[in-house]
Amino acid sequence: MVMRDLKTQYNLYKNEIDNAIHRVIESSSFIGGDEVDILEKRLADYVGVKHCISCANGTEAMTLVLMAWDIKEGDAVFVPDFTFFSTGEVVSLRKATPVFVDVDYETFNIDTVKLENAILRTLEEGILTPKAIIPVDIFGLPANHFEIERIAKKYNLLILEDGAQGFGGSINGKKACSFGDAATTSFFPAKPLGCYGDGGAIFTNDDGLAEILNSYKVHGKGKNKYDNIRIGVNSRLDTIQAAVLNVKLNAFTEHELDDVNRIYRLYNERLQGIVDVPKIPSGYVSSFAQYTIKLNSSEERGIIQAKFKEKNIPSMIYYTKPMHKQQAFSNLDFKESDYIVTNKLCDTVLSIPMHPYLTDNDIEMITSAIADAITK
Repeated sequence: MVMRDLKTQYNLYKNEIDNAIHRVIESSSFIGGDEVDILEKRLADYVGVKHCISCANGTEAMTLVLMAWDIKEGDAVFVPDFTFFSTGEVVSLRKATPVFVDVDYETFNIDTVKLENAILRTLEEGILTPKAIIPVDIFGLPANHFEIERIAKKYNLLILEDGAQGFGGSINGKKACSFGDAATTSFFPAKPLGCYGDGGAIFTNDDGLAEILNSYKVHGKGKNKYDNIRIGVNSRLDTIQAAVLNVKLNAFTEHELDDVNRIYRLYNERLQGIVDVPKIPSGYVSSFAQYTIKLNSSEERGIIQAKFKEKNIPSMIYYTKPMHKQQAFSNLDFKESDYIVTNKLCDTVLSIPMHPYLTDNDIEMITSAIADAITK
């Protein structure tokens, strides 16, 4: 058993994937080309935006947007405290300051009340200039984007939706990666839509931003890559990865998103009353990059992990350390009391196997192991 079963997925779509890769090799068009163009068009149509700009990975996607927005030293960018390191890293890479905000205990996403408080506090201090918010669609569940947009508009802030885990999720039918001024996603293999290496994409309705991003990602090109009008980077999605994603996007839209939500419901039925299970707000759909339970203590989590080890069931802790405690951010000032929820989550969360190819027997084995560990 694995956390994300890429082998079963490959075996099911082996012919399509192998043929797609072989076509690229036969064409010898390894950078750009039809596969990339087709993928970008399909992704933009699926999400419901005008532009999709593919790039090397999800971290680069966020970096490119911050470059295009000229986020720089002296700027404050508001980031959830409970997320993967890259969301704050890209801010510091631009020499701006990430301001970490505690999250909502039920959804794991940025707490919008605490977000507005953090913005007001930053304005009152007068040291940094608030410029942007990067809400994360954690574990596949979209953040509270409509409220975040209200706050951003009130304080004239840009929004970059970090949809690295959220692709396929939605709120009242509006897809993840369509919120804010721009959005990004990751095609890391374990993501809801993953390739066979690194890959990422940016989504926006802003024509001007799309033009700048397409320049930045290819060495700041103008008319072509030998006409360089700005300092850029080299951040392109490989054609082979685009070919793989074009096959996998079919599977994702045809059944995988539905399948993970069916498994979510089965997990919840079997675990309700035993552990604190994920709760999806009304009108929301999660793409379940992870299925994450909350335990009463780190000791209880350890007992479940020991039981899992006996039965060869994998598990992961996302995340073992809050952003504000990462050594890379040790130069920042903070109050521990501002991160009560995140600290508690880091001590008590546990992610269990979640993917479209889990069988009913797998689910029974996993949930029985949890029940046995908790009740004994």
